Amino acid sequence: MSDPIIRTEKLGKVYDNGYRTCALAEVDLEIEPYTFSCIMGPSGHGKSTLLHLLGGLDRPSSGDVYINGANLAGMTSDQLADFRNRTVGFVFQFFNLIPVLSVLENVQIASMLAGMPDREQKERAVRLLESLGLAEKAVARPNQLSGGQRQRVAVARALINDPDILMMDEPTGNLDSTSESELLDLICSLHGKGKTILVVTHSETVAARSQRIIRIRDGRIVSAEI
Repeated sequence: MSDPIIRTEKLGKVYDNGYRTCALAEVDLEIEPYTFSCIMGPSGHGKSTLLHLLGGLDRPSSGDVYINGANLAGMTSDQLADFRNRTVGFVFQFFNLIPVLSVLENVQIASMLAGMPDREQKERAVRLLESLGLAEKAVARPNQLSGGQRQRVAVARALINDPDILMMDEPTGNLDSTSESELLDLICSLHGKGKTILVVTHSETVAARSQRIIRIRDGRIVSAEI
């Protein structure tokens, strides 16, 4: 068996906004490379918090996160940002596209932050848009796209640096059933091409296509079905 691409040890997160809220408590988790896993559970029980900690978007209050053997806790903010930009691609429920930029520019921005040469940025972005059926939308603005199209742009942006891991937070939450089905087919296709996929979702349709369901309640993992 290969080493896990993601591993946590006693991972915890406490928020203190005048009163203490324990979002995660002593989470031990391993994610194998090249797998497609879903994180499920009731709203407010720690799913997105876990995903953000695994991807280095937030710092834990206790415990450790290892990605490809590297301990994120030992990284400075700049090192973590660079590591995250090259290793993890993020897709969010609300797309997080920049409205004043074109589709092409929205896809390119992650590669620009990674220091990729301008020509390579554009070439990669164009190829990704072509592969996702969005080539004709390259000069459009996000508000000119459907919800499904905007989510595919977000996926293209997440993929432009060829990350090892694709993390998605409720990616189908704002999509109709047809768009959800199309995005799920895309996720499965990316998994088939060797990406490690980790998705936070409430959708049983999405979960049914995954290899593993990790269930969270009250900030703790209660099951990790395969």
